[in-house]
Amino acid sequence: MKIPDNTSLSNDHHSFSRPESAVVQHLNLNLQVDFRNKTLRGTATYNLIKQPEATQIILDTRDLVIESVLLEEAAPTTFYLTDPEPFLGQALHIDIKPDTKSITVHYQTKPEAAALQWLEPAQTAGKQYPFLFTQSQAILARTWLPVQDSPGIRFTYQAQVQVPANFIALMSAENPQQKNNTGLYHFAMRQPVPAYLMALAVGDLAFQEISFTTGIYAEPVMLAAAYYEFEELPQMLRAAENLYGKYLWERYDLLLLPPSFPFGGMENPRLTFVTPTIITGDRSLTSLVAHELAHSWSGNLVTNATWNDFWLNEGFTVYFERRIMEALYGKDDADMLKVLGYQDLQHTLQEIGPKSPDTHLKLNLAGRDPDEGLTEIAYEKGNLFLLKIEEVVGRSKFDAFIRDYFQKFAFQSMNTENFLLFLKENLLAANPTWLNKVNPEAWIYAPGIPAHAPVLVSGKFKQVNTQIENFCHGSPAVALATQSWTTQEWLYFLNCMAAGINLAQAEELDAAFRFTQTPNAEIAAIWFKISLPLGYSAINPNLEEFLLRVGRRKFVLPLYQALIKQDQEKAVAIYKKARANYHAVTTSSLNELLK
Repeated sequence: MKIPDNTSLSNDHHSFSRPESAVVQHLNLNLQVDFRNKTLRGTATYNLIKQPEATQIILDTRDLVIESVLLEEAAPTTFYLTDPEPFLGQALHIDIKPDTKSITVHYQTKPEAAALQWLEPAQTAGKQYPFLFTQSQAILARTWLPVQDSPGIRFTYQAQVQVPANFIALMSAENPQQKNNTGLYHFAMRQPVPAYLMALAVGDLAFQEISFTTGIYAEPVMLAAAYYEFEELPQMLRAAENLYGKYLWERYDLLLLPPSFPFGGMENPRLTFVTPTIITGDRSLTSLVAHELAHSWSGNLVTNATWNDFWLNEGFTVYFERRIMEALYGKDDADMLKVLGYQDLQHTLQEIGPKSPDTHLKLNLAGRDPDEGLTEIAYEKGNLFLLKIEEVVGRSKFDAFIRDYFQKFAFQSMNTENFLLFLKENLLAANPTWLNKVNPEAWIYAPGIPAHAPVLVSGKFKQVNTQIENFCHGSPAVALATQSWTTQEWLYFLNCMAAGINLAQAEELDAAFRFTQTPNAEIAAIWFKISLPLGYSAINPNLEEFLLRVGRRKFVLPLYQALIKQDQEKAVAIYKKARANYHAVTTSSLNELLK
């Protein structure tokens, strides 16, 4: 059988595998979950496609104990591990024969496996049972299973997972909806996925159906709140399908994780992992769910071939997310999200440096941890590029192009160069002026934001600007017209306040609006960041409680950076207490900051 063509797209610096010689096609995973020792143990059996002359297959591993390897699940074969390399781990070289069709690796994880977070009962909402979840993106799948850990390599899988009898196991696959008496669960993912979309969660979880194809898993004490927050999920799914074609993953469910989850969400196929920090009681932060849903097309369906092409996943997803929100809630809501995203992009440009090559859409991450490329550049500059194309060619033509793109390259990987070729041939070539007006190379291969970028405005934020001016010119905070503001308007207000308020103004704003006590994590995080350099000590107990409870990297990393500037000893002391609550994705950033 021929090696799939799409593997030739990638020259992946972050994988030891050589898919052009031998590549995995299907995985049969058999695992036992051991909470006491914080390990997974079992077997990974891969069906292979290989060249006739191939004598080895190479898998990626990191901190795994490889016990043995069999050919065709029966005959032992020789293997060896290369010396460990920082963040990449070790290459597992397995000797195969001309007629080898499958390999079986017997292995176990280590307690410190970076993808796995083992939570004690006290770290969960229910406080009674431990919890396990994985986070495989970008290259952490190799820390919980030996695999060809490249986004350009896709495979189907089946799994069986043994857990304690009072737990349920879930995966990025076809899932059970209730616990059984045995603790043995079976899974199937019939659509081919890359390794970074492998996911596992084990805990005391309950399920509630929202519609025939959507539902929510959560700890029992969180289920009612989660159901209310995400009740509009079926409408989101319909809006997405109306925009860019049929959803091809059968079900779309959410899993609400404990607050230590390092991201807002993770687009694991069929089962998005989502942070509880978007539970506000008013559904004001559900654009994050629209984002993860959009990944079912941009990312999961058509996947960046390497992490240098990450913008292809995230730029399209941000654009798609805001189109979903516009379809459901109107242009004003979508415009607010665009402007807030642009503010985040400007902050990232200042942080990285507007001339840095890391502000290109096409990155060069060779020799670096790919997590360094997971910045707002991929998300918001990528989105701005797509908005420019829409501006030039018109929305209807751009929508038709995107639908065609998802259909033609479904279940394949895509690199920047091939996308650019497809864009020019299938859209921009229709009008001789469009290529120069868009100027894709200026977006993809040059730093910063091109001068011809779209100008983003929000009618609702113009009204917020009026209140900002009033406050800055002496109007009391309690007199500001804020009664109908949404989370997005408050975030814009606080982003604008960040540049120039003094301590007295901060105290006045807090007395009027009680930002320090807000249960809204987005508002709390920006308020604490504003208040720290002002020396506003009233935030201290709430800030510490926030950092001890929440592990979302987007929040905690900037807060520790700000706290270090004010009181490094205090920052280190809080981190020492909070560290066990954070996933390795978060601690890998904070360890360097607080060493």
